Amino acid sequence: MAEYTLLIILFAPFVGALALIFVSNRQLSLVRGIAAGSAFVSLIASVYLFYAYDPLKGGYQFIQRIEWSRQLGISLHLGVDGIGTPLVLASGILLFAGIFVSWHIKDRVKEFYIWILILAAATIGVFMSLDLFFLYFFYEMSVIPMYLLLGMWGSHTKKYLEMTDAEGLKQRDSVGFIFNFGANSKEYAAMKLVLFLSAFAVAALMGILLIYKFSGLNTFDILVLREQAHFSGPLATLIWLLIFFGFASIAPIWPLHSWSPVGHAAAPAATSMLHAGVLMKLGHFSIIRVAFEILPETTRELMPIAAVLCIFSIIYGGLVAYYAKDTKYVIGYSSSSHMGYVFLGMAALDYISLSGAVIYMFAHAMATGMLFAMAGWVYDQTHTRDIPSLGGLSNRMPFISAAFVIGCMASIGMPGTVNFIAEVMIIVGSWNKYPFQVVVAVLGIVLTMAYLFKMMRGLFYGSMAEKYSHSHDAVTVVDRMPLLIMITVSISFGIFPGHLYSVVRSGVDPLIARITKVVPVAEHPMNLPHATSPTVPTSASHEALAKVTPR
Repeated sequence: MAEYTLLIILFAPFVGALALIFVSNRQLSLVRGIAAGSAFVSLIASVYLFYAYDPLKGGYQFIQRIEWSRQLGISLHLGVDGIGTPLVLASGILLFAGIFVSWHIKDRVKEFYIWILILAAATIGVFMSLDLFFLYFFYEMSVIPMYLLLGMWGSHTKKYLEMTDAEGLKQRDSVGFIFNFGANSKEYAAMKLVLFLSAFAVAALMGILLIYKFSGLNTFDILVLREQAHFSGPLATLIWLLIFFGFASIAPIWPLHSWSPVGHAAAPAATSMLHAGVLMKLGHFSIIRVAFEILPETTRELMPIAAVLCIFSIIYGGLVAYYAKDTKYVIGYSSSSHMGYVFLGMAALDYISLSGAVIYMFAHAMATGMLFAMAGWVYDQTHTRDIPSLGGLSNRMPFISAAFVIGCMASIGMPGTVNFIAEVMIIVGSWNKYPFQVVVAVLGIVLTMAYLFKMMRGLFYGSMAEKYSHSHDAVTVVDRMPLLIMITVSISFGIFPGHLYSVVRSGVDPLIARITKVVPVAEHPMNLPHATSPTVPTSASHEALAKVTPR
């Protein structure tokens, strides 16, 4: 069954969603059991994938290929390398945790779980796709569940609920809220998400179609295109810009970020977990998979664009998070800020920085997943996300408050968490090329500490209003398990990062060698012993990589 691992991971959530169609909402235990069972199968298979992946062999492994259209050169071509493997694992963890975070949902439970399963399966499909057609297909598939999950199970902001005109009449149904970004409805958030992502996805699609047309190879296969397609001049620049900004909008990079915090604020907890944990990573991953692989020379020339924009992402997102008063806005803008670190690691085009960026994507998924899960718990108990009106909840929620501290520590990058390793690698790997950006990134970490501590104090410490005395802690296994899973993963990989690092390096090394075109250390005429850049020829096989790449 090992050769079918990717198909199991990908289709287990789809099978679960399909099975739920034939189950009545009145059979609540069966609905939850099917959702949890399909998510568990995907999780176990993704854990097996992560530990069965051979970093010494490197390259793409567990490959499956099903021809879809020979005339158009399209096939369901699946495979994972050291970059996709940890992201598939993150998707499996967050899907399983999200099922239990949503255990107490009462409204249209079956439909909710169907769309959560489809959303997770779509993100997994992107991380596995080695065909541009299906990569884009799964990418666009992820937008549909997000719209429905926000619009049907989401929540309005406090200001929207209180919105009135001068005469005191409610104006929630008018178009005025569109221009009042502090008073957003869940419908507005859902529509804004779809419009932003769909518009820029069209740009990415244009880039993909230009690759298909002007490669002359009549194929969407990424592995064929990276070896045989050659683009240069204005065409290569145009394709690269379409691919970069088309996918960077979901990352999200400044100034294409405004849909994301609004979507976080409106989304139910499990949706926010998947949104921040894996949906946002589709942008970075797709840029790496398409632009880095197929347009390496242009990537080397134009990635400084990301190095400039990431400054604004880090500082702007952090400042807005500091002044935000809604828990989900704080975590949402924090996520936008932290995605700037990933872009910095990618822009430096160094094997240490890019490895750190990939590890940070995994680490951020765990840390932000924890925070959104706990923000959802607090909202379910208090029916508000307004931080100034809360306080003292640690007396009623000792487990949640302790877990929240751990989540904040992970987001800050405290030693002992995998976030710390990723941040250090990004900072060290980017220093030689972008020292100013690294200074900004360090200041961003300080800013992160400020707004997360401010939110933590506002929620859990100080005096508690009497109206929240009915709130209670997470005491059951169902309530605690998803948090314990994410905490365990974050800390265990922070203390024992060896296999994660080896897996990621096996994917990053040949990619950086391809972009920078460095001569292998073993073949360098001077054979300098202090050379540290992992290097292999562009045409070298993955077997050769294992022999010449320093570990």
